[in-house]
Amino acid sequence: MRDSRHESPNPVEKLAPKAVVGRVSLYLRQLEAFRAQGQVTISSNQIGTALGINDAQVRKDLAFFGQFGHPGVGYRIDELLTALRRILGIDRDWPMALIGLGNLGRALLKYRGFGDRGFNIAALFDNDQTKVGMRFNDLVVHPLDDLPKVIADKNICLAILTVPAEAAQRVADQVVACGILGILNFAPMPLNLPPTVGVVAVDLSVQLEHLAYKVLNTQGGISYLGSTFRDEHDSLE
Repeated sequence: MRDSRHESPNPVEKLAPKAVVGRVSLYLRQLEAFRAQGQVTISSNQIGTALGINDAQVRKDLAFFGQFGHPGVGYRIDELLTALRRILGIDRDWPMALIGLGNLGRALLKYRGFGDRGFNIAALFDNDQTKVGMRFNDLVVHPLDDLPKVIADKNICLAILTVPAEAAQRVADQVVACGILGILNFAPMPLNLPPTVGVVAVDLSVQLEHLAYKVLNTQGGISYLGSTFRDEHDSLE
């Protein structure tokens, strides 16, 4: 029997570039802000102006996933929000495993933004026996040996790794062997995993280096690089 929990309702033949997906997330948040202000329709120019992105880039990004605008009207905000949520996969719930209950892991447990987007931490793991059995947010900390059973029981397909760099590859291999299909990796090292597993690395020092570079190259108070996702030549690829 096929496991339908990981299937996309409208799969695209080609994955969108990382920079495009990043901008789609920005469009989503800006549309939510426009709707909160009472707007019903919007143009690519209005979206682009609010984000410092060329309106042609906005149209090109959206066209990657289909046709959403209406002649003479522009984009209906509610329709576009629904489409972008489906594209990004946040029109459903994503139970996640959090592995590593150090300072960063415990801080992430308190972050409400995950739940607001349908990402729910459903299981906790740590190899520190002094933490195993502890409870955080009504969740008990399991030993790594429990990964196969807990991941299967809770239908988990995403994992957040907040483990030391020297343990990251080993732990990643373990969760992938249990059926995890996507990893948010906070360990400051790249992971060598099958191409069928999605990995997003979050290295805060790299982000700060990128920020320092932008500040050093800012002239007249306006960075010539603009937004992180301004165009295909200014991404973090």
